[in-house]
Amino acid sequence: MSEPQRRLLMQLRIEGQASRSRLGQLMGTNGATMTRMTQSLLALDLIEEGANSDNSVRGRPTVPLAVSARGGWAIGATAQPGWLELVLVDFRGRPLVHDITPFDSPDPRAFAHAVETRLQALAARHGFMRGRFLGLGVAVPGYALPGETGRRAVVDWLSGWSDIPLGDFLSDALGMPVWIENDASAAGLAEFYQEGIIGRYRSILTLFLGHGIGGGLIAERDLFLGEHGNSGEVGRLFPGHLDRPSGIDLLRILREAGEAIDSLAGIEGLLETRAPLIAAWIERVVGQLELAILSGIVWLDPGAIVISGALPLPILRRIAEGLETAGRNRDSKYRAPLPRIHATAIGSKAVVIGAAMIPIHAVTATGG
Repeated sequence: MSEPQRRLLMQLRIEGQASRSRLGQLMGTNGATMTRMTQSLLALDLIEEGANSDNSVRGRPTVPLAVSARGGWAIGATAQPGWLELVLVDFRGRPLVHDITPFDSPDPRAFAHAVETRLQALAARHGFMRGRFLGLGVAVPGYALPGETGRRAVVDWLSGWSDIPLGDFLSDALGMPVWIENDASAAGLAEFYQEGIIGRYRSILTLFLGHGIGGGLIAERDLFLGEHGNSGEVGRLFPGHLDRPSGIDLLRILREAGEAIDSLAGIEGLLETRAPLIAAWIERVVGQLELAILSGIVWLDPGAIVISGALPLPILRRIAEGLETAGRNRDSKYRAPLPRIHATAIGSKAVVIGAAMIPIHAVTATGG
């Protein structure tokens, strides 16, 4: 698509819905040009007309436009310890299917086979049309290595994924367009597209607290990856041999207290029985993350910060509240605007939803 068409799509994602005249004002485009653009996007089924709800206006009614859910669909995939997670989203970015299946192999060929098998089953069950398919986004827990081949250093339990051109490999194996992105960056993209975020902020920082800790940055409504593709490698601030603000760290503390727990999913059931221990951990984590948050604020001046992750939502909310309070106390006499700190609404699904949003974002983002 042309750059103006991408801008129009992004503006509709921001606004939710808008009239042609409103879009023309926002984009600085005259009526004739706007009519031509909207006609072409309507013909492609990328946008749609809504019903005019204002019956009090005389003359020609104003018909709102919105992004069409039928414009296409995309898949997000990620491998977790013990399972494969998939999400299918429509062109509006709404999750249609969330699928989890057992998976435990470090071999990328096994991953490709598992994805293909599940997609065939889901397509048969839900009737998705291949012609509307935009691509597959894969979220990977690892950082980019030097060079232009898409190679990454990946966690040990996915050792077969390390230092290979993973995107090309999976694209060839699956016969479809594939995007590869760091899991925390993918989570940042998902959080940005949430209602109440994309319409209010141009730039956000996301901290994702899962097994480890990572960050994602949206700058001027696009995913910012940095010079080497490793923007948001927050985990480097917290060496692995020390206490870290991560899910693995909380699991260790709970085990040392006598709990037989081996996954983040089990923490939810201990929120009441281990409340004092978890509260102490949250207090420590807020103190650790405060400097990381402050550094992001002074360097990047984001509109908002989102605390996301695979930890239970009550824990993430309390961390966000603690950081919000710490920021107010630190900057009580600072008069410049400060970002709001939000807790995620989608939690652990942020990674796989963000992976699915990568192909959608590639169609919408200007210059993408």
